[in-house]
Amino acid sequence: MRLTPATVRAERDRLREHADVVVPVINDTRDRLGDLFDTDVDRVTNSQYRREVDAVFADGDRAVNVAALAGLLRDLDVAGDYPGFVVDELLGRRLAATIAGGQPLALLAEATFHVADTQVHGTDGVDAAGADDLDAALAAGFQTRLPGWNWTEGDSPFSVDPTTE
Repeated sequence: MRLTPATVRAERDRLREHADVVVPVINDTRDRLGDLFDTDVDRVTNSQYRREVDAVFADGDRAVNVAALAGLLRDLDVAGDYPGFVVDELLGRRLAATIAGGQPLALLAEATFHVADTQVHGTDGVDAAGADDLDAALAAGFQTRLPGWNWTEGDSPFSVDPTTE
């Protein structure tokens, strides 16, 4: 794999065009998590997803890492699949965390990856083993960083004012 500004840009465009696949997984994941945590979570639109892809790729350091992880997952295939189970899960979790941003969102995205991963399944013999993990990682990372969760609205009640001297 060789990453250049042009290949990172191409990956951004590929992920933007993938909205029709990723956004339904985002919304299904939000519905499932909302039910589990007894809360309403806003749905995400294709245009919100695409704007957020642009925001992720506007940060060059994050963009190159997202492009690399996405490319690895897209092409990752292991004979018999199961021996590769650990590596595609690892890469999927890292991609979700990288998209989501710093803590605590990165950890939440990694946990959410497993929820999203239960909803996507590649076509045996057609899709690489990592392809469904790529979709799950995109859904987990972007659903975590996009607004719509009540607990993320407003300031944290745990913020401490800085001391003044």
